[in-house]
Amino acid sequence: MRILVVDNYDSFVYNLVQYLEQLGAECLVRRHDEITVSEAAALAGDGLLLSPGPGGPAQAGICLPLVDELAGRVPILGVCLGHQVIGAAYGATIDQAPELLHGQTSLVSHHGEGVFAELPDPFEATRYHSLAIVESTLPPELAVTARSEHGVIMGVRHRRLPIEGVQFHPESVLSQAGHLLLANWLAECGLPAARTLAPALGAELDLRRQTAFAGLR
Repeated sequence: MRILVVDNYDSFVYNLVQYLEQLGAECLVRRHDEITVSEAAALAGDGLLLSPGPGGPAQAGICLPLVDELAGRVPILGVCLGHQVIGAAYGATIDQAPELLHGQTSLVSHHGEGVFAELPDPFEATRYHSLAIVESTLPPELAVTARSEHGVIMGVRHRRLPIEGVQFHPESVLSQAGHLLLANWLAECGLPAARTLAPALGAELDLRRQTAFAGLR
Protein backbone atom coordinates (compact mmCIF):
# COMPACT_ATOMS: atom_id res chain seq x y z
CA MET A 1 0.00 0.00 0.00
CA ARG A 2 1.68 3.19 -1.19
CA ILE A 3 0.31 6.70 -0.77
CA LEU A 4 1.70 9.79 -2.46
CA VAL A 5 1.55 12.80 -0.13
CA VAL A 6 1.93 16.11 -1.95
CA ASP A 7 3.46 18.56 0.53
CA ASN A 8 2.12 22.09 0.20
CA TYR A 9 4.90 23.42 2.44
CA ASP A 10 2.99 22.66 5.62
CA SER A 11 4.86 22.34 8.91
CA PHE A 12 2.70 19.43 10.05
CA VAL A 13 2.69 17.29 6.92
CA TYR A 14 4.77 14.63 8.66
CA ASN A 15 2.11 14.33 11.37
CA LEU A 16 -0.20 13.15 8.60
CA VAL A 17 2.51 10.83 7.31
CA GLN A 18 3.02 9.42 10.81
CA TYR A 19 -0.68 8.65 11.19
CA LEU A 20 -0.82 6.97 7.78
CA GLU A 21 2.26 4.88 8.50
CA GLN A 22 0.93 3.88 11.92
CA LEU A 23 -2.15 2.60 10.08
CA GLY A 24 -0.04 0.44 7.76
CA ALA A 25 0.56 2.60 4.68
CA GLU A 26 3.87 3.41 3.02
CA CYS A 27 4.15 7.11 2.16
CA LEU A 28 6.12 9.00 -0.44
CA VAL A 29 6.32 12.75 0.20
CA ARG A 30 6.98 15.20 -2.63
CA ARG A 31 6.66 19.00 -2.54
CA HIS A 32 4.18 20.56 -4.90
CA ASP A 33 6.83 22.43 -6.91
CA GLU A 34 9.48 19.71 -7.06
CA ILE A 35 7.60 17.24 -9.22
CA THR A 36 5.57 17.31 -12.42
CA VAL A 37 2.00 16.12 -12.83
CA SER A 38 3.13 13.12 -14.87
CA GLU A 39 5.80 12.21 -12.31
CA ALA A 40 3.29 12.48 -9.48
CA ALA A 41 0.76 10.37 -11.37
CA ALA A 42 3.37 7.65 -11.81
CA LEU A 43 4.14 7.68 -8.07
CA ALA A 44 0.57 7.85 -6.79
CA GLY A 45 0.33 4.12 -6.25
CA ASP A 46 -2.83 3.40 -4.27
CA GLY A 47 -3.86 6.90 -3.22
CA LEU A 48 -3.12 10.62 -3.29
CA LEU A 49 -3.21 12.92 -0.26
CA LEU A 50 -3.02 16.68 -0.79
CA SER A 51 -1.64 18.29 2.35
CA PRO A 52 -2.47 21.51 4.17
CA GLY A 53 -0.36 24.58 3.48
CA PRO A 54 -0.32 28.37 3.23
CA GLY A 55 -2.16 30.39 0.61
CA GLY A 56 -4.96 29.22 -1.63
CA PRO A 57 -5.33 26.63 -4.41
CA ALA A 58 -3.53 28.87 -6.92
CA GLN A 59 -0.40 28.64 -4.74
CA ALA A 60 -0.56 24.84 -4.47
CA GLY A 61 1.78 24.02 -7.35
CA ILE A 62 0.72 20.95 -9.32
CA CYS A 63 -2.24 20.13 -7.07
CA LEU A 64 -5.05 21.51 -9.24
CA PRO A 65 -4.01 19.77 -12.47
CA LEU A 66 -3.09 16.65 -10.49
CA VAL A 67 -6.68 16.30 -9.27
CA ASP A 68 -7.82 16.45 -12.90
CA GLU A 69 -5.20 13.87 -13.89
CA LEU A 70 -5.90 11.33 -11.15
CA ALA A 71 -9.66 11.73 -10.62
CA GLY A 72 -11.16 8.26 -10.90
CA ARG A 73 -7.77 6.56 -11.08
CA VAL A 74 -6.88 6.52 -7.38
CA PRO A 75 -8.69 7.72 -4.24
CA ILE A 76 -7.86 11.34 -3.38
CA LEU A 77 -8.04 13.02 0.02
CA GLY A 78 -7.46 16.73 0.52
CA VAL A 79 -6.75 18.22 3.94
CA CYS A 80 -7.30 21.95 4.60
CA LEU A 81 -5.65 23.56 1.54
CA GLY A 82 -5.97 20.19 -0.19
CA HIS A 83 -9.71 20.26 0.52
CA GLN A 84 -9.92 23.73 -1.04
CA VAL A 85 -7.98 22.47 -4.07
CA ILE A 86 -10.61 19.79 -4.62
CA GLY A 87 -13.36 22.40 -4.47
CA ALA A 88 -11.52 24.68 -6.89
CA ALA A 89 -10.72 21.81 -9.26
CA TYR A 90 -14.45 21.31 -9.79
CA GLY A 91 -15.25 25.00 -10.13
CA ALA A 92 -16.08 26.16 -6.61
CA THR A 93 -14.97 29.58 -5.40
CA ILE A 94 -12.55 29.73 -2.47
CA ASP A 95 -12.88 32.93 -0.44
CA GLN A 96 -12.46 34.35 3.04
CA ALA A 97 -14.07 32.09 5.62
CA PRO A 98 -16.91 33.62 7.66
CA GLU A 99 -15.04 32.56 10.79
CA LEU A 100 -11.24 32.66 11.10
CA LEU A 101 -9.75 29.97 13.32
CA HIS A 102 -6.06 29.21 13.74
CA GLY A 103 -5.16 26.47 16.18
CA GLN A 104 -8.65 26.45 17.67
CA THR A 105 -11.14 23.62 17.89
CA SER A 106 -14.79 23.56 16.95
CA LEU A 107 -17.51 20.94 16.73
CA VAL A 108 -18.01 19.29 13.35
CA SER A 109 -21.26 17.55 12.43
CA HIS A 110 -21.54 15.00 9.63
CA HIS A 111 -23.71 12.26 8.10
CA GLY A 112 -21.39 9.32 8.81
CA GLU A 113 -20.43 8.79 5.17
CA GLY A 114 -17.03 8.18 3.58
CA VAL A 115 -14.15 9.23 5.80
CA PHE A 116 -16.65 10.11 8.55
CA ALA A 117 -17.95 6.54 8.95
CA GLU A 118 -18.27 5.62 12.64
CA LEU A 119 -16.85 8.94 13.86
CA PRO A 120 -18.64 10.63 16.77
CA ASP A 121 -21.25 13.15 15.68
CA PRO A 122 -20.43 15.84 16.42
CA PHE A 123 -16.71 15.60 17.11
CA GLU A 124 -14.06 18.15 18.00
CA ALA A 125 -11.70 19.16 15.20
CA THR A 126 -8.74 21.52 15.03
CA ARG A 127 -8.89 24.27 12.43
CA TYR A 128 -6.18 26.46 10.88
CA HIS A 129 -7.73 28.36 7.99
CA SER A 130 -8.86 31.76 6.80
CA LEU A 131 -10.29 30.51 3.47
CA ALA A 132 -13.23 28.21 2.79
CA ILE A 133 -15.33 26.84 -0.06
CA VAL A 134 -18.21 29.20 -0.87
CA GLU A 135 -21.26 26.95 -0.67
CA SER A 136 -23.32 28.86 -3.24
CA THR A 137 -20.64 28.05 -5.84
CA LEU A 138 -20.36 24.34 -5.01
CA PRO A 139 -20.65 22.32 -8.24
CA PRO A 140 -23.20 19.48 -8.55
CA GLU A 141 -20.40 16.90 -8.58
CA LEU A 142 -19.53 17.65 -4.94
CA ALA A 143 -21.70 17.01 -1.89
CA VAL A 144 -21.23 18.60 1.53
CA THR A 145 -20.37 15.87 4.06
CA ALA A 146 -19.60 17.92 7.19
CA ARG A 147 -20.13 21.37 8.67
CA SER A 148 -18.94 23.44 11.59
CA GLU A 149 -21.41 24.45 14.28
CA HIS A 150 -21.88 27.72 12.36
CA GLY A 151 -22.51 26.01 9.03
CA VAL A 152 -19.08 26.43 7.40
CA ILE A 153 -18.27 23.55 5.03
CA MET A 154 -15.88 21.14 6.77
CA GLY A 155 -16.07 18.26 4.32
CA VAL A 156 -16.91 17.52 0.69
CA ARG A 157 -17.17 14.33 -1.30
CA HIS A 158 -17.45 13.64 -5.02
CA ARG A 159 -20.79 12.03 -5.78
CA ARG A 160 -19.34 9.34 -8.07
CA LEU A 161 -15.57 9.21 -7.61
CA PRO A 162 -13.44 8.37 -4.53
CA ILE A 163 -12.48 11.99 -3.86
CA GLU A 164 -12.96 13.66 -0.47
CA GLY A 165 -11.78 16.76 1.33
CA VAL A 166 -11.76 17.90 4.96
CA GLN A 167 -11.18 21.52 5.95
CA PHE A 168 -9.90 20.72 9.45
CA HIS A 169 -6.74 18.92 10.57
CA PRO A 170 -7.32 15.26 11.54
CA GLU A 171 -3.61 14.94 12.36
CA SER A 172 -3.77 17.49 15.17
CA VAL A 173 -3.48 16.14 18.71
CA LEU A 174 -6.56 18.19 19.60
CA SER A 175 -8.75 16.58 16.90
CA GLN A 176 -10.90 13.62 17.86
CA ALA A 177 -10.84 10.38 15.85
CA GLY A 178 -8.15 11.50 13.41
CA HIS A 179 -6.77 7.97 13.07
CA LEU A 180 -10.22 6.57 12.30
CA LEU A 181 -10.90 9.22 9.66
CA LEU A 182 -7.64 8.44 7.89
CA ALA A 183 -8.22 4.69 8.33
CA ASN A 184 -11.56 5.05 6.55
CA TRP A 185 -9.77 6.69 3.65
CA LEU A 186 -7.05 4.02 3.57
CA ALA A 187 -9.78 1.39 3.44
CA GLU A 188 -11.06 3.16 0.32
CA CYS A 189 -7.51 2.92 -1.05
CA GLY A 190 -7.49 -0.85 -0.48
CA LEU A 191 -6.21 -1.20 3.09
CA PRO A 192 -9.25 -2.25 5.20
CA ALA A 193 -6.95 -3.49 7.97
CA ALA A 194 -6.27 0.16 8.85
CA ARG A 195 -9.71 0.29 10.47
CA THR A 196 -8.74 -2.42 12.95
CA LEU A 197 -5.65 -0.45 14.02
CA ALA A 198 -7.37 2.91 14.42
CA PRO A 199 -9.20 2.36 17.75
CA ALA A 200 -6.07 1.45 19.72
CA LEU A 201 -4.08 4.28 18.16
CA GLY A 202 -6.86 6.73 18.94
CA ALA A 203 -7.15 5.52 22.52
CA GLU A 204 -3.39 5.89 23.02
CA LEU A 205 -3.53 9.45 21.70
CA ASP A 206 -6.50 10.27 23.94
CA LEU A 207 -4.55 9.06 26.97
CA ARG A 208 -1.51 11.15 26.03
CA ARG A 209 -3.73 14.19 25.51
CA GLN A 210 -5.41 13.74 28.90
CA THR A 211 -2.05 13.26 30.64
CA ALA A 212 -0.58 16.37 29.02
CA PHE A 213 -3.57 18.53 29.91
CA ALA A 214 -3.67 17.19 33.47
CA GLY A 215 -0.10 18.45 33.91
CA LEU A 216 -1.24 21.96 32.98
CA ARG A 217 -3.90 22.16 35.66
